Amino acid sequence: MDKLSRMKELVEILNDLNYYYYTLDEPKVSDKEYDELYDELVRLEKETGEVLPNSPTQRIGGEPLDKFEKHTHLGKLWSLDKCQSVEELKNWDNRVKRLIEQYNLANEDKLPKPTYVMEYKFDGLTINLTYKDGNLVQGATRGNGEIGEAILPQLKTIKSIPLSIDFKGTIEIQGEGLMPLSALEKYNKTADEPLKNARNGAAGALRNLDPKVTAKRNLIAYFYNVGYIEGKEFDTHLEMIEFIKENRLPVFDYIKKFDNIDDLIEEIERLKEERKKLDVLTDGLVIKINDMKTRQVLGYTQKFPRWAVAYKFKAEEVTTKLIGVNWNVGRTGKVTPTAVLEPVEIGGVTVQRATLNNWDDIQRKKVAKGCRVWIRRSNDVIPEIMGTVEDSCENPEPIKKPEYCPACGSELIRDGVHIFCTNSLSCKPQLVSRLVHYASRDAMNIEGFSEKTAEQLYEELGLEDIPELYDLTFADLIKLDRFGKKKAENLLNAIENSKKCRLDSFVFALGIPNVGKKTATDLANNFKSLDKIMKATYEELIAIPDIGDKVANSIIEFFHDDKIKANIQKLLKSGVEPTFEEQKEVLDTVFTGKTVVITGILEGISRKEAKEIVTKMGGKVTGSVSKKTDFVIVGEKAGSKLKKAEELGIRIIKDEEFKEIIEKNGIVS
Repeated sequence: MDKLSRMKELVEILNDLNYYYYTLDEPKVSDKEYDELYDELVRLEKETGEVLPNSPTQRIGGEPLDKFEKHTHLGKLWSLDKCQSVEELKNWDNRVKRLIEQYNLANEDKLPKPTYVMEYKFDGLTINLTYKDGNLVQGATRGNGEIGEAILPQLKTIKSIPLSIDFKGTIEIQGEGLMPLSALEKYNKTADEPLKNARNGAAGALRNLDPKVTAKRNLIAYFYNVGYIEGKEFDTHLEMIEFIKENRLPVFDYIKKFDNIDDLIEEIERLKEERKKLDVLTDGLVIKINDMKTRQVLGYTQKFPRWAVAYKFKAEEVTTKLIGVNWNVGRTGKVTPTAVLEPVEIGGVTVQRATLNNWDDIQRKKVAKGCRVWIRRSNDVIPEIMGTVEDSCENPEPIKKPEYCPACGSELIRDGVHIFCTNSLSCKPQLVSRLVHYASRDAMNIEGFSEKTAEQLYEELGLEDIPELYDLTFADLIKLDRFGKKKAENLLNAIENSKKCRLDSFVFALGIPNVGKKTATDLANNFKSLDKIMKATYEELIAIPDIGDKVANSIIEFFHDDKIKANIQKLLKSGVEPTFEEQKEVLDTVFTGKTVVITGILEGISRKEAKEIVTKMGGKVTGSVSKKTDFVIVGEKAGSKLKKAEELGIRIIKDEEFKEIIEKNGIVS
């Protein structure tokens, strides 16, 4: 046997052993035998100078990255709506049944009575793997659901993630990266800086630029969803889970099907205690409709799938001593209190800080230094002080309302229940926060711009306002601490690239009080230009759904500020070009007004691209074949949808004909 053939054999043997050891927890050989095979593979790779793409030697290696690259997911990773009580869960069940009933009354292809599957909701970092031709080619964080960060070298250190799978089409598989509690305990025994909790341990490891650091955390992963797949479809969630298992990806061993919500609720009560025995952190359960066709019909709201919900375990409450209160200045000048606590553990997390919303909150909850307070941690947010433990204050020290800004010393004013610093010109926390917000991913998306960078620019270069970002030079940056040639060039390139931006991103980046990402998008879609947004009247603004009196007045006041208007002009003169793209005109074609289903693998074009083309040509793409379907576009390895289309006598358009239609209409994919 030649060396390359032996390498292929060793890779296959070692990957099989890894699967049994790390995924099934059923070792097939001793550690000594495994090491001998592994060492032989390493030796052959050195001798031949070749490394196979799925070689286990590639799991830990490579130099640290300079930065994380952006990665666009093929299928969107959705968030889940949440409920925290049996009543809320029953309401969700009733909504699902009502939607199914409405569909069945209007359609001949009836949906079945809903059955549910329930899985644990893990408390780690959501990850998304991409396989092509059977090989792991990318792995990314969730990000905003559409664009995440590419972390393939970090994910390769998780030994239960297969580097190759049997399925040869393009596929994305979603899961959770986790640090077992036992691994956290072992890590902390020798770590120079012990980790506070397993969740941060996992997230910090996977977002560390050095894969060798990631490897030391001994992470694991569980997978639970196929977000995108070419040439294959699933009838049920359980069928999809079996497919994931067949391709040797780790799936948590608890998943259960329920025919009704009452049995499911009974199981939830059991799992509330059972989960405490697990070696991983969980913060709830995920309930999904099992039938895939029902999922397609129910669809999505703007934020969540209608066919799934997360049941969050009730918040845990503990008591601890209040040591003091820190006052912090935010981007808008709002000065908010944060409680400093005697360290206390809640659900595996050590808590030393907690939220106090405002001065009125402090008064209402009667908190004072030296008293014991009730702490609640819920929904993965910062813990909140709920109130003071009665008769727990021996020598209470009242908390004083600040009169001057803790950052710049300016006199504070009160507006409603909040306290503000009005010194927006030279108050460091305000300026730094505005810079960070402007550069953030949903705003101008300036890669590599962190709070630390903003502080350096303020302190060392005297940068005091956003337009000055575009005046930065290589000579400015190279003299800063931690800025080498490559980092300086990367930041300048990122700043330059931000000039070409979408109108909604620019509006959001400006940091208008009470205007979030959705409102910024609504403003862009309605007015279509920055100039029209800046000149919008109160009547025009409140005519937009979801914009009320408070938001409308915030927008008007913001754009009437002379300093803000001057800064916007500076940005535009620096080359910033916020643009609005009109929705492209729909063509009048054979697909206009027709319902289309796409199935199988199309040559040279992805399913997503095909869907966009059909939509551009006036068609509506659905996921299931019914009597209402007009056309079924068919590629290679088409399955049950093709068969059903033939049974129903629906017009079938094969790959070649679809390409002819595309060319005839001048469409570029």
